[in-house]
Amino acid sequence: MSLTGFLGLRKNIAALLGAVVLLEFGERMGERFLPVYIMALGGGAMAVGILGGLTNLLGALYSFPGGWLSDRIGYRRSLIIFDAVAMAGYLVVVLIPAWQAAVAGSALFLCWSSVSLPAIMSAISGMLPKEKRTMGVSMHSIVRRIPKALGPLLGGACIAAWGETGGVRAAFMISFILALAGMFFQLRFIEEPLRAGAGAGAGVGARGMKNPLEILSAMDPDLKHLLVSDILVRFCEQIPYAFIVVWAMKHAGVSAVQFGWLTALEMIVAMVVYIPVAWLVEKTGRKKPFVALTFAFFALFPLVLMFARSFWMLALAFAVRGMKELGEPTRKALILDLAGDQSRATVYGAYYLIRDVIVSVAALGGGFLWLVSPEANLVVSSVFGVAAVFYVLRFCKA
Repeated sequence: MSLTGFLGLRKNIAALLGAVVLLEFGERMGERFLPVYIMALGGGAMAVGILGGLTNLLGALYSFPGGWLSDRIGYRRSLIIFDAVAMAGYLVVVLIPAWQAAVAGSALFLCWSSVSLPAIMSAISGMLPKEKRTMGVSMHSIVRRIPKALGPLLGGACIAAWGETGGVRAAFMISFILALAGMFFQLRFIEEPLRAGAGAGAGVGARGMKNPLEILSAMDPDLKHLLVSDILVRFCEQIPYAFIVVWAMKHAGVSAVQFGWLTALEMIVAMVVYIPVAWLVEKTGRKKPFVALTFAFFALFPLVLMFARSFWMLALAFAVRGMKELGEPTRKALILDLAGDQSRATVYGAYYLIRDVIVSVAALGGGFLWLVSPEANLVVSSVFGVAAVFYVLRFCKA
């Protein structure tokens, strides 16, 4: 088997992943520093909590129409539509220096990642045989981590050069340019041989279900159990998420550039473990153990972070955070396996809609917990992670 065959890199998937790099790179340059930017412009802890809650809520609300659009007009056209919306969000942040504008702009540019995920997952599952899906999803995860690693480094450099406000706005201007390049790449290189949704004769979407709750009731029982465990672990992730940069820069005393290096370390660790884990899943045919191990690292990260008061302790914490990604492609491939063959993007989008609407409460609650104490925020998040591990081991059979 060739290397490209082993990695699941067919031509159309490679072109799709190239577009992902450009769009994700632009988003990650400024998005990671938004909490610091909001505070620099006068927003407080609750404003950061609102941003976190909005991120999850809108991510949920965008995911379902993203899947629905992908099944009906094709993933290529649906991605281009949301490219334009994201670019509008970048301009709002660049042109209006107010924390309220930053929150409003994020409501637009956060759409791309959310709407693209159901479409890309559906494309990967349709182009690859079932036994190669975990590898295909792993390659998507690796490609996404490249901009996640390098974007914050350049964003931190912008802050070092122009300050917390000017630097973030400069980063979003670069994001706009990269999104424009990504749109051109999609128009020029991505082919869609079959219109999504054509010929669907069965499955959730073919039965005319438009309500995500109807889709939930028709889901495979194992997919429902996976959804519950996923909600628990996302509470663990999102309660402290928006405050991680605040903890690192204000409590542990690292610079924006150092925080960029920490994020890069996290992404490197994640990329190193993706392919070996995908290979193990292919060989063993078992997904649940890797999902449970992933959830365990979710639970461990906030506890390690709580004791991190130096750059090197933060490096350890971010290495643990990178390890929590080892089973994420496996979890996504499991969702695809359990979603069925018809209207897969719609089911995938409904899964994320239900999950992230519920989890958006966690991010807002994280703001209240941070006001109690940063330590309370981190401990409570870890408790949810432990609960997710026990739930997936007890109830998930796949």
